[in-house]
Amino acid sequence: MADDSQAFSKSTIGSYAAVGDSFTEGVGDPGPDDAFIGWADRLAVLLSDQHPEHAFRYANLAVRGRLLDQIVEEQVPRAKELRPDLVTFCAGGNDILRPGSDPDDVAERYEAAVVDLAGSVGTVLVCTGFDTRGIPVLRHLRGRIATYTAHVRAIADRHGCPVLDLWSLRSVQDRRAWSDDRLHLSPDGHTRVALRAAQVLGLQVPADPDQPWPEEGQRSPAEVRRDNIHWAREHLVPWIGRRLRGESSGDHVEPKRPDLLPL
Repeated sequence: MADDSQAFSKSTIGSYAAVGDSFTEGVGDPGPDDAFIGWADRLAVLLSDQHPEHAFRYANLAVRGRLLDQIVEEQVPRAKELRPDLVTFCAGGNDILRPGSDPDDVAERYEAAVVDLAGSVGTVLVCTGFDTRGIPVLRHLRGRIATYTAHVRAIADRHGCPVLDLWSLRSVQDRRAWSDDRLHLSPDGHTRVALRAAQVLGLQVPADPDQPWPEEGQRSPAEVRRDNIHWAREHLVPWIGRRLRGESSGDHVEPKRPDLLPL
């Protein structure tokens, strides 16, 4: 596992703003009132535990479906206005999924945003892509995602950013780390990412994010086939339909926590 931890004191991070798309909004990890929880909310709780009650403040600006340029236009200026001690900046994944996308070009625009953010906030934590070799929907994009991940690590090196290295987090390569749509993490997957992010920030965590999953019985070919048919009907076809119509799952969705509020 890559070691990107930094020696933060418990009182260093008193405010946190999460910037990104569905991954950071928490899609796949349902909460009350039709909202999502997700790894960023879970990380905020771990950070708030280092402070007196209500002293820690948190904003989540992420919106599902957003492309990098939309995130830079809509969320980065707001994060700069808030001036938190920490920003997690996870973006570009939706761009990489698009046919014909160029990870070199996406990374160039990503770096410009990192530089812009770093001039206004305390710390910018960046996120790599996942290793998608075991994910049916994304397996064929593994080379493109790996290229973008290498760029993100290089950007972090150039600008002194801690890295949430999702590629090296082996536990999220298990299918149980992913929701039924196979594009977003499950609640357990989000929890493991939050624990890893907390480790990167130097916190002691209550569990190892890479601990092995419980043993699981072997699924029969018929069960696998049935799951694949269900997934295609319930998730793949609607996803393709939105793409053909030029729609996004984030149309008319607002950030769930646009202000730095106490937890």
